[in-house]
Formats: sequence, structure tokens, C-alpha cells
Amino acid sequence: MDLQAFVIAHEPALRLGFFVGVFALVALGELAAPRRALVAPRALRWSSNLGLVVLNTVLLRALFPLAAVGMAAFAADRGWGLLNHFGVPFALALPLAVVALDFVIWLQHVMVHAVPALWRLHRVHHADPDYDLTTGARLHPLEILLSMLIKIAAVALLGPPLVAVVVFEVLLNATAMFNHGNIRLPASLDRVLRWVLVTPDMHRIHHSVEDDEANSNFGFNLPWWDRLLGTYREQPRAGHDALVIGIHGHTDLREVARLDGMLLLPLRGAAGGYAINGRRWAGAEKRP
Repeated sequence: MDLQAFVIAHEPALRLGFFVGVFALVALGELAAPRRALVAPRALRWSSNLGLVVLNTVLLRALFPLAAVGMAAFAADRGWGLLNHFGVPFALALPLAVVALDFVIWLQHVMVHAVPALWRLHRVHHADPDYDLTTGARLHPLEILLSMLIKIAAVALLGPPLVAVVVFEVLLNATAMFNHGNIRLPASLDRVLRWVLVTPDMHRIHHSVEDDEANSNFGFNLPWWDRLLGTYREQPRAGHDALVIGIHGHTDLREVARLDGMLLLPLRGAAGGYAINGRRWAGAEKRP
């Protein structure tokens, strides 16, 4: 059995195995060296956040049983996509595809901050009152569906090897758990890692209640796009210990930490205030 056939045959098990393994490692890291004290009940947050993961997984499998991997196989069979068209060798196509798909996800992340209607969906992710490994998978089902459609379109245009799509998705899930981890890394290690990988201290700034900080450090996996395109912020204004996580005006645990409240959050309140067109900090005294 070749590599592609093996991945197709065992893709669900591979995804689940990496998810469980990375989840356990990050959870142990949070217990051994927590970065910040959590403010909301862990049982409530974890049951809701992980409940959203289960709901999204079932929804995706029902609506897109083959998803982006199926599109990769379909494109390869018909010669669709840039990499297939130009016959790029597998050894080069794999890293090119992983990097290109990461850039697509970075652009998507910027888009959901820039378009108010999409921000309504994405603020479910930002409204988490705490920041730990479960925050990384806390996404509204409609945003998950939108993300999958974008990913399928990107795969059709790019024509990546099927294995590259699986590698990318496994890496994205793993790094999302890691960089949302409530882990205290040595400052020297963090400085080195964030040249090649988004670290918890780097991405935590993105979850600040302040709009200019929330509109920085969009990367989940690779940190290069923020550095190259001017959205990189090295440290939060108030420091990590004083950084306030969440969204102004959304602090009721029934709304931000319960599953039913999270699903209905896009329908509540105004969509403005955190749009990317407000990157300059106005100061807390000017907030309603």
C-alpha cells in the first residue's frame, strides 16, 4: 500500500490519534506550567467548547464526507490545480502546498475580522473568557462550514497532493491547540520558536479585548504572514499578566461559556467595534 492509499484508508484514525495525543500533551503542559490563572469554571467551559468540537465534527462529516481530502483526490485524478498542471514533484509539492494553504487560512482569518457579518460568527471564538487549549477549537458551526468551503476551493485551485492536505490539517489542529495553550514557555524559547511557529504568548495578544490587539497576530500555524504583512505585535500593551481576554460587552457566562449561548451569540449585539478598520487603539475611556 502506497502512502496516499494508506492516508485515505486511515485518515479518520490519523486525525483522531493526533488530536488526542496533542490535546493530552498540551493539557499536561497547562497543568505543569500555567501562564495565567483561569477565571471561569473549567468544567463549564470545557464541556461547552468540546461540545462544539463534537457538533462541528458531526456536521462536517454529514455535509462534506470527503471534504478537502476528497477534493485533492478529485483534482489529482483530473489534473486540476496549479501543482498538478505544472507537474510539480511530490517532494516539492508537499511543502509548497502546506505553506500555501496556511496563507489561505491566514487570509480567511483576516477576512472574518474585516467583514462585520463574518465577525459576528468569529466572535464566538474570541468571546471565550479564558484562554486555553480548548479555545483553539471553539468555532461557530457556520464559520466551520465557511472555512471548509474556502479550503475546498483553495485545494481545487492549488491541486496539492492528498497527503499534503492531511498533513496541513493535522498540523493546523495541533498548532491551534498549542498556541491557545495556557502554557508558560521560557522567554528565550518563545523568542526562538516564534520565528517558525506561532507561540501561545504570540497568539494570546490576538485574544485581547482591545480592538487593535485583537486585530494583530492572525496566524495559527506559521508566523511569517503577520511579520511580512504588518500585523505582527510582539507584546501586549499591558503585559501578559494584565491582558484581558474576551470581548467588551460579552461577559455573561450564560452567553460566552454555555453551548446554547455560544450558538446564539452571532445574533446578539452590534457587529462593530472590533472590525479591522479600527486598528488604532482609542483608549478604554472612549468605549461605550
